[in-house]
Amino acid sequence: MPRVVHFEIQASEPERILPFYQSLLGWKFTKWEGPWEYWLIVTGSESPGIDGGLLKRRGPRPEKGQPVNAFVCTVDVPDLDGCLGRIAELQGTLALPKVAVPGIGWLAYVADPDGNIVGLMQSDPTAA
Repeated sequence: MPRVVHFEIQASEPERILPFYQSLLGWKFTKWEGPWEYWLIVTGSESPGIDGGLLKRRGPRPEKGQPVNAFVCTVDVPDLDGCLGRIAELQGTLALPKVAVPGIGWLAYVADPDGNIVGLMQSDPTAA
């Protein structure tokens, strides 16, 4: 069955959101030497996951509160509360507050400085 093998983040000003993901999640960005403005994203190699890319958005940025109109990626984080505590300093915003996913863990959604939504999940089988 086909599986997701790559993701992309689109941003009005890609360089502006690099620090958000670098600082919050430790992701590594490398400018691609191809024919268009593109950064390769390495998310790590310690556990299952995929890498992605960052590129310039070809339209207006998402309006605050608008319905999500793209796939939302959720990142496995070791300390959800710690991540949420850093969102404002990294110029992001809380999109949906922390909730329990019973038997799975804790989930919250945040918006990066350009309005892209990303899920953050901390595994915890005792979550209720």
